[in-house]
Amino acid sequence: MSKNNKKLIRRTFEGIVVSDKMDKTIVVRVDRSRLHPKYKKYYKISRRFKVHDPKNKYKIGDKVTFVECRPLSKEKRWRVIYQ
Repeated sequence: MSKNNKKLIRRTFEGIVVSDKMDKTIVVRVDRSRLHPKYKKYYKISRRFKVHDPKNKYKIGDKVTFVECRPLSKEKRWRVIYQ
């Protein structure tokens, strides 16, 4: 048995592809709603992630699920889960 028997927890997100112009990389926008603490009104927040897509399978508008992984480049720390 190895020393590091910790269970690895990887963050998973789902979003929509907004760019596929790079080779083996897609840009995915993840939208979520937050409640304003004072005004109690929901507002939208979106984040963009650079995601590794080795097969260049996904195009703009596709819905994808991706998971955290080791750093693949300066900004890429995510990879696509193929369904």
